[in-house]
Amino acid sequence: MHTVFRVDDITPSDKHKRLWQVELTHTDDSDPQLAALTKRIKEEIDGKRWYRISKLMLQVGDLDQAEELYNKLLKNADDDRDTTHIHHQLGVLQQRLGRYKEAVTSYEKSIEIQRKTVSDDHSTLAPT
Repeated sequence: MHTVFRVDDITPSDKHKRLWQVELTHTDDSDPQLAALTKRIKEEIDGKRWYRISKLMLQVGDLDQAEELYNKLLKNADDDRDTTHIHHQLGVLQQRLGRYKEAVTSYEKSIEIQRKTVSDDHSTLAPT
């Protein structure tokens, strides 16, 4: 693992209004809170490495970077499952950007592929 510090305290400087003093504690791989946080982040952004990175970009609000990654992933998708997932995530991204027509198109592509690859009673096609 890389060097990681825990932020213990942040206080404004007495001498300079624009400066802050940050107190840090070095952590290591045996830190249970760091291990739990790392596990939680991995669970939230599950999937292959590039899928995780693009999903993380989406979660932190770097929508342009996420869209670029999703479009690259779409061109290199391994199978229908990947393609379905990418179209869905593009729909989420486009919806956040207010590009609703594009979002609907992406969601429809995702559903169209799912209808070809899973049974009609599959949970991913259930009405919500």
